Amino acid sequence: MLYRYFREKLLGLQDILIENIEEIDGTIHIYCKLERKMHKCPACGNHTDKIHDYREQVIKDIPAFGKFVFIHLKKRRYRCSCGKRFYEKNTFLPRFHRMTNRLVAYVINKLRSETSFTSVAKEVNLSIPTVIRIFDFISYSLKKLPTAISIDEFKGNAGKEKYQCILTDPVNKTVLDILPTRTEYYLTEYFRNFEKSEREKIKYFVSDMWKPFANIGSVWFGNAEQIVDKYHWIRQIFWAFESVRKEEQKKFSKSYRKYFKNSRKLLLKRFDELTDEQKQQVNVMLYASTNLCTAHFYKEDFLKILDCKDRKSAKKSMSDWINSAYDCGIPPLVKCAKTMQNWLTGILNSFSASITNGFIEGCNNKIKVLKRNAYGYRNFKRFRNRILHMFSNKHISSATKQATALIRRRL
Repeated sequence: MLYRYFREKLLGLQDILIENIEEIDGTIHIYCKLERKMHKCPACGNHTDKIHDYREQVIKDIPAFGKFVFIHLKKRRYRCSCGKRFYEKNTFLPRFHRMTNRLVAYVINKLRSETSFTSVAKEVNLSIPTVIRIFDFISYSLKKLPTAISIDEFKGNAGKEKYQCILTDPVNKTVLDILPTRTEYYLTEYFRNFEKSEREKIKYFVSDMWKPFANIGSVWFGNAEQIVDKYHWIRQIFWAFESVRKEEQKKFSKSYRKYFKNSRKLLLKRFDELTDEQKQQVNVMLYASTNLCTAHFYKEDFLKILDCKDRKSAKKSMSDWINSAYDCGIPPLVKCAKTMQNWLTGILNSFSASITNGFIEGCNNKIKVLKRNAYGYRNFKRFRNRILHMFSNKHISSATKQATALIRRRL
């Protein structure tokens, strides 16, 4: 009973007889054979248990106890009365393979992280091309659209394109698809392939302030509420304030310029959140420049808009700020006001729906790690599948079934 438990639970091998286990040069070797039983002849259909000969096959298995594992399977070849000779079948090894099904599953599972093909290959004692071939049997496709879509670009440099595009469901926190480019032409062709009924299901379309994304949202998702991600429109005021600071500090001495640069975080932080000592430091810096003091006032006034609880109050506060900023006479702030005016509808929609690109930005960070570990990807299709596999909610067993079913054709 204990032997059977060890064989089936620890080693994961069923219906086999273990003859010997030994360690050779830091590797584990398991010598075994299948239990002898009647087999059906693939030619005539009769059953036979007559053995013609034996052949030992060396099979790679998943590592155990930090050591590589090799299974030495003593395979029987049966002989039928019709003259047909055939090998016995087993459940853990597809035909013509030299690695177990669970090793394939182990590789697929390992590739769900940001690790590279090279690292996985070293860990399981396989060649890099073999690991890549195993992974290439995995594929993902998007057939249905959710009720909310967020879109963003990231620097992928795959498939001769500098930027790739990522689509996510911000409500259910899932990655939907990876597109080879962010151009409006490609996005148009991509969304054209979806049925109109599918596109009409979209209630929210979230993007940054990239004009082609906004055009796609208005053309193909007319029923959806177009939302500009909060992070992207809020940072406009910080960019404007930083432009003023950099321009003003050029007028100061070298030591004073260095002090301004090192203290810029105090200037960017909300004044109400500073300590008394920090407020004094900020007041000293603002006293040195009228334009910087004005820009700081507009920055603080802008951040108060974030405290609005609904779209109506946000619209009034934003309109007042835009009208005031137009007359301030400071070019970066005027430019910021024009940007707010151009994107006002999408900005105000972010107050009525608490949906952001936060999840998609987190995905972009993981993609950067994946790309860095692999020193980049040239093959876009493989890059896309790696990303989708990494974020897939599909249980590993279903992904493994998909891969092993295809791999049975032979690697």
